[in-house]
Amino acid sequence: MNLLSLFSGCGGMDIGFEGDFVCLKKSVNKGIHPDWIKEDYGDWVRVAPTIFNTVFANDIRPDAKAAWVSYFGQRKTDANKIYHLDSIVDLVKRARAGEKIFPENIDIVTGGFPCQDFSIAGKRLGFNSHKSHLGVALTEDEPSVESRGQLYMWMREVVSLTSPKLFIAENVKGLTNLNDVKEIIEHDFAEAGNGGYIVVPAKVLYAPDYGVPQSRERVIFFGFRKSAMTDEAKAALTQATIPEQYDPYPQKTHGANLHPIVTCEDAFIGLSEPEESSDVSQKKYSRAKYMGSHCQGQTEVKLDSVGPTIRSEHHGNIEFRRLSIEHGGKHTAELEAGLQERRLSIRECARIQTFPDDYQFILKKTEQNTSVSSSDAYKIIGNAVPCVLAYNIAKNIESKWLLYFKED
Repeated sequence: MNLLSLFSGCGGMDIGFEGDFVCLKKSVNKGIHPDWIKEDYGDWVRVAPTIFNTVFANDIRPDAKAAWVSYFGQRKTDANKIYHLDSIVDLVKRARAGEKIFPENIDIVTGGFPCQDFSIAGKRLGFNSHKSHLGVALTEDEPSVESRGQLYMWMREVVSLTSPKLFIAENVKGLTNLNDVKEIIEHDFAEAGNGGYIVVPAKVLYAPDYGVPQSRERVIFFGFRKSAMTDEAKAALTQATIPEQYDPYPQKTHGANLHPIVTCEDAFIGLSEPEESSDVSQKKYSRAKYMGSHCQGQTEVKLDSVGPTIRSEHHGNIEFRRLSIEHGGKHTAELEAGLQERRLSIRECARIQTFPDDYQFILKKTEQNTSVSSSDAYKIIGNAVPCVLAYNIAKNIESKWLLYFKED
């Protein structure tokens, strides 16, 4: 099934939707999903591929594209051409003007439209964002529909232009308690293709429930094209309570009475200290000093629990792998062994986001004359959807595809 990816970033959603990547064995509940494991490597497994194939991706960050192409170039000969370094606003305008921008025969569109304006960590301007679709401050005469807070409308336009059977949009939990934003977005998405989509009421997914060692919460929107659906699916998805066999939201796999949650200690298995590692992404970590408990990002991770939400922040907001005793550090055995206070490394953040270790985040200049520094790497990792969470969503949709849609 051809997948068109919007706001792709460095590809967490895309990795999950294609599958065939390595993750912790503990991230897969074999009792529920025995068919998900393609190869077993002990503490690690390679999950099975899915039916989805990314044929178009886009973002405005050159560093995100460089990292995406570096990874997907190992499996796609045309990875550089697939990824378009353009604003969605400009892509839609060019398509409307008659230029062939988007591929034909798109089955599914995914996109995590920008979340800064809905996040509780930001100013919560929502639809009234002061940033443009290019991420710069708006001038007074610029149309508000092109603001960063309304880019979901341009995702809707891509859906209207490409007519996928299904679209999936993702954003931060904070969107759900900001006035009636969630309901407005659901209504607007349903109007795609001249009102041609059933939009299922959005839900918040908690990443640890799906084998991700991170307290990340994301709201997910599903939209189904009515004309492609079976009559049974139309009836099921418009009920007040959707029958389980048609529910597009994946079932929980970890937590109470299921599989044990995946912890930071699990995620960091096999990692050497930066000074001893040969992995450049493990060697690199923020050198920002401890700034006091009153500031964001000044706590250390709990090894026996899930990690904090990895944010797209500057170096001073990256959580600590360990703090010194004087700063309240709790990992006394490590400190007594001579290990020093430091923040999370690039690789440790990537592990918490469930990126495979063969994804390289620190890159020298690519053929697009773009490099990816450690500062860039923190940002693009923090912007991503956890690969394992995306895989859970993809596999659930894959298993129900023939229930939802009529055969072509």
